[in-house]
Amino acid sequence: MTAVARSRAGRRRIRTLTGLVCGALAAGGLAAAGTSTLEPEAAHASSHREAPLISGQPEYDNTDVYAFVSPDRPDTTTLVANWVPFEEPAGGPTFYPFPEDGRYDIHIDNDGDGQGDLLYRWTFDTRTRNGNTYRYNTGPVTSLDDPDLNVTQTYDIDLLKLKEQRVVSTTKVADNLPIAPSNVGKASMPNYAKLRDQAVRKLPGGNTAFAGQADDPFFLDLRVFNQLYGGDLSEVGRDTLAGYNVNSIALQVPSATLRQSADQPVVGVWSTTDRRNADGKWTQVSRLGSPLVNELVVPIKDKDKFNASSPWNDADFAKYVNKPELPKLIEDQYKIKAPAEDRKDLVSVFLTGVKGLNQPPNGRAAEELRLDTSTKPTAAPKRLGVLDGDNGGYPNGRRLSDDVVDISLQVVQGELVGQKNDLGDAVDVNDRPFGKAFPYLALPTSGSRGQVAEKGSGSQSGPGERNMLNGGAAPVDDGNGTDDTVLLASIAAGGAGVLLMGLGFAWWRTRGPGRTVRGRAAGTGGV
Repeated sequence: MTAVARSRAGRRRIRTLTGLVCGALAAGGLAAAGTSTLEPEAAHASSHREAPLISGQPEYDNTDVYAFVSPDRPDTTTLVANWVPFEEPAGGPTFYPFPEDGRYDIHIDNDGDGQGDLLYRWTFDTRTRNGNTYRYNTGPVTSLDDPDLNVTQTYDIDLLKLKEQRVVSTTKVADNLPIAPSNVGKASMPNYAKLRDQAVRKLPGGNTAFAGQADDPFFLDLRVFNQLYGGDLSEVGRDTLAGYNVNSIALQVPSATLRQSADQPVVGVWSTTDRRNADGKWTQVSRLGSPLVNELVVPIKDKDKFNASSPWNDADFAKYVNKPELPKLIEDQYKIKAPAEDRKDLVSVFLTGVKGLNQPPNGRAAEELRLDTSTKPTAAPKRLGVLDGDNGGYPNGRRLSDDVVDISLQVVQGELVGQKNDLGDAVDVNDRPFGKAFPYLALPTSGSRGQVAEKGSGSQSGPGERNMLNGGAAPVDDGNGTDDTVLLASIAAGGAGVLLMGLGFAWWRTRGPGRTVRGRAAGTGGV
């Protein structure tokens, strides 16, 4: 037999042996699991991941921007911006810090020229108390300064006043404020609402600030990207973002600080993220104003360009608003006629503001979230906002409870030009209730949420109990009045597999090619 032949024969024996071992171990595993299998959760599409480059940088991906007259303080405006789409609550041990190499900005255009006049900038600092542990917290956390909170973050807010995009002054609005941590779970943070309250800080000048984790306030069925809800509306009604969190910043500001004057109360709002590169230079990587524009209006070839651009250059994207793709797709799928082009109605919603509602005088076409800060808030906001006669809602700013998907679908298909329709995704409210006071955001979903092991009789580690100490295995009655767990069967099966592996390996050593019965290589000496 040649060396090659011997090698192939050896490989065949190894494959046979490996198959036997794997079969034994697999049999033991199936016995322990009761022949059940684990299926991964289905992947979700995301309008949050709106452009090719930013989809790989979630810490810098701005998911949503909100601007509304504060319902309980109508002389103020609340600004909210969120980052990091699809935060799985139990995603430790690092969880979801704000990165230190990012600048998170909210821009204010108070004269309608498409250029920022005010810029609020958030920057972050991280501290780790004990680097010799993997743990985010080393015990139950009861306050933001609890020494058991191992990883803490603080933030600063600076207000930059601009003229023709040049900084003319900088003012420190907040210095070294604590950030509410990720909601690890009940054992780690038994009263997370208390931590949230401690992270809300009143500041000089009538400002109030918050930064930390929150439930994702955007509610919608993202399966719109599957041929517009399955092509037959069979995939509507599930809030795809339910159960996921985001990183939020929020600032409540006297409206007089933001607007140009009482006679010109309309402001344009958008957010950007800058990331510092290896050379220490800053690059804009994300931009967001009105919801769903980059996702559903701008085509793939220009999405990254949009994220790196500024509103005063939005003439580059005006053609996509005038001649949008989405209404043609809706007409094709559902036979609802697309409005005639050019779409002046969409230009007013997305680029100029709606006349008589939130359009500044002598404004320039620019994609901004426009808000008339003199609008009186209502005690009973309507989810369809302006379409339902509630001028305090989208597209006049954006409140947390505004159903922007239904509003946008109806407007895109001609609601403002007389083509009435009731398009929507059948998700009308958020999965968690919003607060009645600043920051209004719902508390983040806890890492403890979801199914837990069933409780049985006995002590925490005693017989009949399903827990970590017995692998969560269900108790099995052996008929003699004692309870054993399937874990024992798994151990026995695993032991049999190991024994089989050892016997097979010993057999292979004695019968392998080029070996004598005594196990020494033929023609060699040595011990």
